[in-house]
Amino acid sequence: MPVVTNLEQLIEELRIVFDSDQVDIDYVKELMTSYKSNKEDWAKYAMFDRFRYTRNLVDSGNGKYNLMLLCWGDGHGSAIHDHANSHCFMKMLQGKLKEVRYEWPDGEDSEEMVEIGSKILDLNEVCYINDKIGLHRVVNASDNCQGAVSLHLYCPPYEKCLVFNEKTGQRSSAQVTFWSKYGSRT
Repeated sequence: MPVVTNLEQLIEELRIVFDSDQVDIDYVKELMTSYKSNKEDWAKYAMFDRFRYTRNLVDSGNGKYNLMLLCWGDGHGSAIHDHANSHCFMKMLQGKLKEVRYEWPDGEDSEEMVEIGSKILDLNEVCYINDKIGLHRVVNASDNCQGAVSLHLYCPPYEKCLVFNEKTGQRSSAQVTFWSKYGSRT
C-alpha cells in the first residue's frame, strides 16, 4: 500500500487503480483513508455557494471515475438519493457531515422512507455506499456555522440519479451538475 502524502499523489494512485476494469473497493477505501486532509492541497477546488452545496470536479479519471470536492455551507444538505449503480466513496476534509441511510422504497408512492442508520463523519473519516446497500442523504453537521468539505469518488461517473421524497417515497430523476471543474467556475 503506497503512502499518500498529498491530493496529487492520491489522484495518481487512483488512476493506476482504475486503469483496470476491476474495482477493489477495500483498496480504494484504504487509499482514500491514507490521504490526510491538507487545505493547501484542495483549497483551489473548494467553491461554496451560500444557498446550496456545490459539486466541484477535481479529476475525471480518464472517464472511469469522478473525483470531486463537495462544499457544504451552514445547514446545507442533499436530497435522499441513489448512486446510479456506481460506487460512492466519501472522505471528510473539513468539518463534519451526517450521513443518513435509507431502505429503497417498495414502489408504493405513499409510504415514508425507512431510515436504516446514521453516523457523523469527522475529519479524515471515509465511508462507502452503493445502491445495494441503500440510499442516503448527507447534511452539514459542523458546529459554529463552519463550512464542511468532503472528497467524493464515484465510479463509474454518472450524469443522472434518482432523488426521493422522504414523506412519500416518490422518486424522480435529477441531472447531476458541477459548480466548477478543475478549479474554474463553470
